[in-house]
Amino acid sequence: MSAAVPVRPSFAGALRALESVLMRGEQQTARRNAWNAVLEDRSRARVRTETEHVLEAAAEGASVAT
Repeated sequence: MSAAVPVRPSFAGALRALESVLMRGEQQTARRNAWNAVLEDRSRARVRTETEHVLEAAAEGASVAT
C-alpha cells in the first residue's frame, strides 16, 4: 500500500484560515459579500463587452449587405 500524500493547502485556503482567526464572523461575511459583488460586476462587464462586439458585428454585416 502506498502512503497517503499530505495535501498542501492552497494559498486561498491559507488566507481564509488566517482570515477566520483574525476577523469576526460579520467581517468575514461582509468581505465575502463584497468580493462576490466584485466577481459579479466583472462577469456583467464581460457579458456586456461580448454583447457589444456581437451587435457591432451584426451592424457591420447589415450595412455591408444593404
